Formats: sequence, structure tokens, C-alpha cells
Amino acid sequence: MNQSVIENVFNLSGQVVVITGGTGILGSSFVKVLAAAGAKVLIIGRKQEVGSQLEEEVKQSGGEAVFMQCDVLNKEELHATSGKILQQYGKIDALVNAAGGNVAAAVIGPDDDLFEMNLDALHDVFELNLFGTVLPSVIFGKHIAEQGGSIVNISSMASQKAITRVLGYSMAKAGVDNFTKWMSVEMARRYKGKVRINAIAPGFFVTTQNRHLLVKEDGGYTPRGEAVIRNTPYQRFGNPEELNGTLIWLLSPASGFVTGEIICVDGGFNVFSGV
Repeated sequence: MNQSVIENVFNLSGQVVVITGGTGILGSSFVKVLAAAGAKVLIIGRKQEVGSQLEEEVKQSGGEAVFMQCDVLNKEELHATSGKILQQYGKIDALVNAAGGNVAAAVIGPDDDLFEMNLDALHDVFELNLFGTVLPSVIFGKHIAEQGGSIVNISSMASQKAITRVLGYSMAKAGVDNFTKWMSVEMARRYKGKVRINAIAPGFFVTTQNRHLLVKEDGGYTPRGEAVIRNTPYQRFGNPEELNGTLIWLLSPASGFVTGEIICVDGGFNVFSGV
């Protein structure tokens, strides 16, 4: 197989890709690599200043990106945003659901009363991660189905095993896994295999939401961070760029017969027994 064939298999040139949560640590990494791969990237997020800066950074690097301020839990805003994208580009080829994260008030400490957990915060984190994936998938996915394409959701190790403190986040990500599998079957059957839906389950990556749980102010590990490292065969946290290869594969023709899969990118955390 020659170089040109390989490039065609992984080619994203000209694809219109929507990335929700595009202003986050993982999302911004996705934006940059997809723009570098030739995609036209629509950055969806709530932070206008951060999104505009990211858009400009991509453009200065020779890529194409547009920031559109939008709340993934607001159906009216999502419909309006999809309309703007279609007006500008005429199509939507792919969606990356990177919006999500934990809510500090939903974290259950080891000494907290389980029966007095903050149920409102639990609801908020559940809604953000599950419905923040479902709503964009339904609204943008309708247009992806018109010509075919790919949707990539972001799962978590918390959906695979019981991880302390993050109950709401864990339940939501388990829901994302189930939604990914269910929707992949329905879309494949109804649209003759034109639409693929998969998920990436990252291991432990330090983000804005979990930094205080994993890393001390002096840069050392918290006891929880130490436990993660101890149970990760690679003995370190992941770097955001280490998700990019899997993302490109799932969005490109290279994964043309892959759907309903949850791909772990975790340094071996999910398969390690701890012994």
C-alpha cells in the first residue's frame, strides 16, 4: 500500500466537523488536529473569548475554524447554530461530542454522608454529560445522515468501573456508552450504514475540572492521583494529543466498518487488575 493510498484512507480534507466543548483542554486539542488534517472545524462552546482566540490560532496556522457560541443543553441555540453552519457550508459531515466534565458540587467526598448527597448537582452533571451528548447528536446528526458521516462521543473510565466520588459523572458516561451503542444500531439500519457512531473512553487526563482531584498546587500528585498512577500500567497521566490518532481514525474512511464501539485510550488502566 503506497503513501497516497494511506493518505486517502485517513483523509479529512473538506469535511465539515462540529466539535462541542471545543474550548476545553481535550476539545481544543481536537480542534487543532482536525484543522491541521484539512477539516473545516466548527468550534461550539460557551466561552466567547476563549473560542475566538482558538479560532484565530487555527487560522494563523493555516487551518479553517469558526467559533460559534452555543449551549449544548439549549435546543433552540443548537438548531440556530446548525442552520448557520448549513448556510455557510451547505453540509455537516461529522460531530465530536466533547462537551462535558464534572461539577464540583457533585463530587462525593470520602467523609460525606452518602444519604445527604447533593442531588441537584448530581442532576446537573448527569444532564451536562448525557443530554449534552444526546441533543447535539440528534440535532446535528439529522444533517449528517443526509449524506453520511461519523459521530464520535466522549466516554470515560468512569463508565467502565466503579470510581469513587464521581457518581453523577459515572452514571452519565455509562449512559453515553449505552446511547452510542443503541444509536449506532438504529442509524446503521435506517441509513444503510452511512452513519457511524463510536466513542472514545479516555483514561486519566488532567483537565480543568479534575485538576484539583489529581494534582497538588506544587505539581505533585494527590492521594487520588497517586492511586490512578499506581493502577495505570503506563505509570502516568495521558496527554491530550494522545487521543488525536484515535479521533482521526474514527472520523475518517479508515474506520468505515466500525460502529457502536467504545475505544479505550487509557495507558492500560481498564485492563489492569491492580495485581
